[in-house]
Amino acid sequence: MKRAAAIRWLLIALLVALLELACSLRWIDPTAIIPPSAMLMGAMKIVLIGEWQRAIVETLTTVAIAVALSSAVGLLLGWALTRAPRLRRAVDPLLASWYAIPTFVFYPLFIVLFGLGRWPLVAIGFLFAVVAMTLSTIQGIERVPRTLLRAAQAMRLTRTQTALRVVLPSAAPWLFAGLKLVVAYAFIGVVAGEFILANEGFGHRIAFAYNNFDNRAMYGAILLLLVFVATLNASLAGWEKRLLRRRGLR
Repeated sequence: MKRAAAIRWLLIALLVALLELACSLRWIDPTAIIPPSAMLMGAMKIVLIGEWQRAIVETLTTVAIAVALSSAVGLLLGWALTRAPRLRRAVDPLLASWYAIPTFVFYPLFIVLFGLGRWPLVAIGFLFAVVAMTLSTIQGIERVPRTLLRAAQAMRLTRTQTALRVVLPSAAPWLFAGLKLVVAYAFIGVVAGEFILANEGFGHRIAFAYNNFDNRAMYGAILLLLVFVATLNASLAGWEKRLLRRRGLR
């Protein structure tokens, strides 16, 4: 794992160095892509500017709400579908083709239902993310060893005890995989919604910089967003490894 991580960081450093060189030698049009060093300076400036700070807080709050709702509803929906095979077979085609549906077409409906502001974006982030958690929950529950379930029956555990002590710990790898997808999809839905539809938030600030040809602010914001999401996913992966190691699953 350490070797793989070292190779990964080496490849990233090599790509950054090549992009810096290409931009410095004008192999790439500076109006299209700026050097990574300029992106870094733009990201550092964004962190210090009050307007961007408010936009960051707005977006993170919206994403956090979408992640919480998607995780809870996806977990419950996935559990319910494993308990109702006929319903599962009925909704399988919808779940399989969910991401082919253009979610943004529902935005006018969300405005009618929730009004302007944060909640239509929460709804978009929720729709992007909830199916990922639902599918991961289904896969995790279906892969719980039958011997564990029979042992739970032999010990006369209740359904709640079986769920908390047997099913959820055994399904933990798939649930964590679903949570990481939920975070990624929620960010995609919320930031893309802000970029196209909103008048506030991090995505809106990126769109504003793009429309005003402020490449340093635009690429700095994109870099900041990538680093934050990658760090968050790495933290979730580390938490997952520690939990599974503690339970003897890895």
